[in-house]
Amino acid sequence: MPSDAWHLTDDLDTFVAHTEDFLRSRPALHNTPLTVIRRWRTRPGTYVPGNVLFGRLESAGEIQAICYRPPSQRLTLTPLSPGRANALAAQLAALGHHLAGVTADEETAAAFADAWQRHTGATPTLPFRMHLYRLGTLTPPDPRPEGHARIADERDHDHLIRWCRDLAADLGETVTVDAHSWPSTRFAEKRYTFWQTPDGTPVSMAGVNPMVAGMVRVDPVYTPAHLRGHGYAAAVTAEVSRAANAAGATEIVLFTAADNPTSNALYQRLGYQRVTD
Repeated sequence: MPSDAWHLTDDLDTFVAHTEDFLRSRPALHNTPLTVIRRWRTRPGTYVPGNVLFGRLESAGEIQAICYRPPSQRLTLTPLSPGRANALAAQLAALGHHLAGVTADEETAAAFADAWQRHTGATPTLPFRMHLYRLGTLTPPDPRPEGHARIADERDHDHLIRWCRDLAADLGETVTVDAHSWPSTRFAEKRYTFWQTPDGTPVSMAGVNPMVAGMVRVDPVYTPAHLRGHGYAAAVTAEVSRAANAAGATEIVLFTAADNPTSNALYQRLGYQRVTD
């Protein structure tokens, strides 16, 4: 067996058995695979056996990196050197696998895209860039907008679906969120908190993923367009960050669009520090 080799499987349990310790070793950087795999393992209907390709890179018996490609055909990768990215691209191309895109840290994504182009002739484009932030010391907004936080419950279900639809549309995603599809979407497993005005009107929301490996990801944060600019998003983000700290989270992370200076400045004011692109 080569000392540095990619091992592919379509079996989730096999993949987790080999890679769980590796993923938990860097929970902030590995937040996406940790939360996605947790959802597949705990929420019925979100994972179809044999429908996802998993890969692990082993060197001298130790895991160095992982990848997975769900039905969307978008490959997710943990950090890789250009040589290792090329080896994976060559192996996937030789086996006839198809990809719609790659999500990874900036250097890894660029290296893999270049390699995929060499092996398949596909021309890569860059549709979006994001920043990953980790919370340092929480600094609540001052002044804080009028109102208070409230955890969403069953009475808010229709409201949550509507706002998640609006969020998906704002992000340019295909909007498929409705009452029927909700349980299988990425929105369903989150715990939501509203910021509401003194009269009880919700004006912003923030969701958090269930804690895994001591890590909580804040996602999504949404304020309707006509209510922005009043500090509501800062207030509700500070509240869910405080609650995650109180619940024992050791890593609290979130993603922002790289081309949105408003949201990037907001999270930095709250104490979030940039980790990677």
